Amino acid sequence: MLEVKNVSSRYGRIEVLHDVSVSVGRGRILSLIGANGAGKTTLLRTISGIQPTSSGSIVFDGKTIDRVRADARVRLGLAQVPEGRQVFGALSVEDNLLLGGWTSSRENVSADLEEAYSTFPILHEKRHLSAGSLSGGQQQMLAISRALMSRPSVVLLDEPSMGLSPLLIGQVFEAITTLRTKGLTVLLVEQNAGLALSIADDACVMETGRIVLSGTGNELQTDPRVRALYLGYT
Repeated sequence: MLEVKNVSSRYGRIEVLHDVSVSVGRGRILSLIGANGAGKTTLLRTISGIQPTSSGSIVFDGKTIDRVRADARVRLGLAQVPEGRQVFGALSVEDNLLLGGWTSSRENVSADLEEAYSTFPILHEKRHLSAGSLSGGQQQMLAISRALMSRPSVVLLDEPSMGLSPLLIGQVFEAITTLRTKGLTVLLVEQNAGLALSIADDACVMETGRIVLSGTGNELQTDPRVRALYLGYT
């Protein structure tokens, strides 16, 4: 469904992604783990079109998209939930959702609003309040729901557990696994390596802008290096 082929990317003269190749199949979750500064967020930004590639290619559902504008990638079915939520704080919860559905028909937007409110009832309860008044967990629910309003086939999730309580993390990750049951493809970047690997079909470890390990989620959970460096036990 999504294939990154030998992609490099740079900020000015500094190359931060070095010949990165990853792929994720339709209806599967690929978890990408690694330390802060490993290049995980840059990779997601490169896939979504915010950060340009300097070499390599990105293939989405059979189409090469590395020269396609970011907004056009949304129309093709690619959506990103950014690190730190980045909701529009001054706008209402519902207006945030409506902005997420700007590429959809009125009928689809209406149905998708109901789906969002069914998945996260607290968003319906607070739909007329400003998004900035929500708790961190509620904002994360809003950010995920906003991305889904565009009816994507691939969702890029960047650190969805950041700053959340264990209870809210459980709710958010339950929603992520539900996306897979609906046939969506998920690329998940997550600092909580144990949680990320526990729901992953496939997984990669990233270090200093390179993919250094890859396999199934189960394989990486039992890999001695991953256990020592990222899971905190041997």
